[in-house]
Amino acid sequence: MNFSRRFSLLLAILLVTVASCQKPASPAEYKARAANPENYNVALNKLTQVIIHDIFSPPVASRIYAYANLAGYEALVPDDAQYESLGGKLKRFQASPKPQAGKEYCFPLASIHALLTVARALTFTVEYYDEFEKPFYQQYKKDGLPDDVYDRSMAYGETIAKHILDYAAKDNYKQTRGFKHTVTNEEGTWVPTPPAYMDAAEPQWNKIRCWAMDTCNQFMPPRPLPYSLKKGSPYEKELDEVYQTGKTLDKQKQDIAYFWDDNAFVMNVAGHVMYASKKMTPGGHWLGIAQTVARQKKLTMIQTVEAYALTSFALTDGFISCWDEKYRSKTVRPETVINKSIDPKWTPFLQTPPFPEYPSGHSVISTAAATVLTSLMGDNVAFTDSTEFQYGHGVRSFKSFRDAADEASISRMYGGIHYRSALVNGQIEGEQVGKWVIQKIHTRRSAVASR
Repeated sequence: MNFSRRFSLLLAILLVTVASCQKPASPAEYKARAANPENYNVALNKLTQVIIHDIFSPPVASRIYAYANLAGYEALVPDDAQYESLGGKLKRFQASPKPQAGKEYCFPLASIHALLTVARALTFTVEYYDEFEKPFYQQYKKDGLPDDVYDRSMAYGETIAKHILDYAAKDNYKQTRGFKHTVTNEEGTWVPTPPAYMDAAEPQWNKIRCWAMDTCNQFMPPRPLPYSLKKGSPYEKELDEVYQTGKTLDKQKQDIAYFWDDNAFVMNVAGHVMYASKKMTPGGHWLGIAQTVARQKKLTMIQTVEAYALTSFALTDGFISCWDEKYRSKTVRPETVINKSIDPKWTPFLQTPPFPEYPSGHSVISTAAATVLTSLMGDNVAFTDSTEFQYGHGVRSFKSFRDAADEASISRMYGGIHYRSALVNGQIEGEQVGKWVIQKIHTRRSAVASR
């Protein structure tokens, strides 16, 4: 045996000997590593990437987030006696299966596996998870998690995921597929808008099972303004406000409108070529805000997952409530009326989304999410939102969650796609939804006393 081979053999023996002498990670050590909330953040961000890639509409994306975060919460909750299952608290949701008594689990691992298992089942591009999950899970073993605890925890995560997916299968989602909204062409009612003139999105969304609300119309907003082009009528005044705002939009207002665009499917037209741009949905944006402040406040994993779950429920009920009214009132978009009656060459700064105008979806869901996050993390919590920096939407700073929701709301008029009353009444509706979620869904055993 030559010197080189003998040296290599001796080095290998030495490495094995050193490794065998290393002290195995204690349960406290590997549990501390596993409980790092950044692990959950990374997994949730992977779901957001898939939602963007698969181009889910904002209401559908909110549904995916809600079930995925419910799974993450239910698989983690046995790890903390201060928190409890949401069985019996969400509409028609039964208590989740319990872990085996006397057995050791890594519940943070089970939580993330439950989240990703549900995410995989409710989205399309599963290869994104394939390339992500294997090295992600292997890190738990590298951190010292024993094989039996790893296997038991993964199995528990799958059990919870199956329970959540069974719950999801009964929410009427499948029954709402394939329906189209009938355009009546009645004056003042919605018609498809440029440039793609797409069909109205999710006309049956009010049939989806609510999460905390009793019914889809529990927080029905006031009737929209009667359609009238008579000079000085309330409707004509709001129409003219949108028109004049669009004609004089300065750089600051353009930046605000673009920052909050959150249009999952924007059609770009260049000559005879039309192509789509994919963007984050409003729900993804608000969960990104929750993540930013959770990191800033150094929340624990269970606190972080709680914030994601409750925010998700506010978003989903917000979309159900908002969409119920959209297809009841079927209000025409400003772009349609302005082009027909005032200025055929006027275009809104933002592309008009493909559904009726009233109320403003951003106003409803942003205020609902802000109301929940304020309850959980406090009022006047300043933060800088860089959620969509990677998608070219810049960075903005806010004094509070409500400050951000207010800007998200007014951004829709700056964008030329909503009347003012849709913003004002939408925010009132969103606040009612958010307060109801906090009132009805108690995650902490002392929640009733503390809220």
